[in-house]
Amino acid sequence: MTSTTPETGRITTPIDTAIAAALSTVRRNIAAYGDLYPDDTTRGDRYELRPAAGSISEGGNRGWTTSFWPGMQWIAWELTGDVAFRAAAERHATDFARRVNAGEDLETHDLGFLYTLSCVAPWRLLRDDASRDAALAAADHLMTRFLEPAGVIQAWGDLADPEQRGRTIIDSLMNMPLLTWAYEQTGDRRYAEAVQRHTAQLEAHIIRADGSTFHTFFWDAVTGEPLRGGTAQGAHDDSCWSRGQAWGIYGFALNYAAVGDERLLNAARRCADYFLDHLPADGVAFWDLVYGDGSGAERDSSAGAIAVCGLLELAQRETDPARAERYDAAAIRILDSLVENYTPRPPESSDALLLHSVYDLPKGNGVDEGSLWGDYFYLEALARVADPDWRPYW
Repeated sequence: MTSTTPETGRITTPIDTAIAAALSTVRRNIAAYGDLYPDDTTRGDRYELRPAAGSISEGGNRGWTTSFWPGMQWIAWELTGDVAFRAAAERHATDFARRVNAGEDLETHDLGFLYTLSCVAPWRLLRDDASRDAALAAADHLMTRFLEPAGVIQAWGDLADPEQRGRTIIDSLMNMPLLTWAYEQTGDRRYAEAVQRHTAQLEAHIIRADGSTFHTFFWDAVTGEPLRGGTAQGAHDDSCWSRGQAWGIYGFALNYAAVGDERLLNAARRCADYFLDHLPADGVAFWDLVYGDGSGAERDSSAGAIAVCGLLELAQRETDPARAERYDAAAIRILDSLVENYTPRPPESSDALLLHSVYDLPKGNGVDEGSLWGDYFYLEALARVADPDWRPYW
């Protein structure tokens, strides 16, 4: 449905209206949080400041989700040209440079999430040298997590931690673009080879025969032997955590574009087909794809937003026109449902752009709340649809 704006006579669409609502919330949150960082998820649909931890004070830059906040600001600036969005994002870029240079809370593969959106983005948009240096420093730190001869980047924790040793997770696919960018910047093939080996290992072992995925997989860090798959946030080891499946769609599609390995394109297709075949009637996944209509399980709107971005990316890379058309149409269907059924009405009733996501249901963390990553990928999805020439930061 379209409508006409009385002041201008310009025809607006639901996507235009959704973008306007999202941008109003981003603007409101900049005023509320300043240069500090909201927590991972809302509580009662309102973001609180990120809790203090150790030497990092309340609202400080720690954890894996802080970059989704400046990521939204960069998109908002691109969509509007409003310098207030750019100024806020630039201040966060400075803080992320400080974080990597100070060595604060870097023991994670999520440096890719953190520094692609906070520092690669301003390099791509503004050619900001300080951001480039910070992103390259983060890429070098990420490379310290590469395990020979397993050929994977360890996901979590200290590299000496026996509980985490040799573990990677499907989210890691979204951390590889930082290394691809570092290779493009430096010509150092260490980065490209790490991406190639890591993604090949995930293609071979984290996808099951039916196209579903494990959340997490372990390798023997000494011998490189693949050991076992499991879950940390899904319903059980043999189920299919919906956000992980969405990471698979987007991550394999992005890495196919970087590596050119046809197996990665096929992996993205398999993840997409399984995801789409296990959606409920309204097109927005339950938190685990083992659940369907009538189950009473919680939805994860953030999985839907990630999947929209992944499906659109896959449609662009797809070599089969019929498949491309299917993935593009599915992305629009899911996004339309998110806009219609999963956004706050009015926007001021929540600090989140997108309601009804799930962080970690088994631990009771962020269940049926807004989330920073859900908000970011929802805004990215809107930007992709509103402007086909818009390019993501990955």
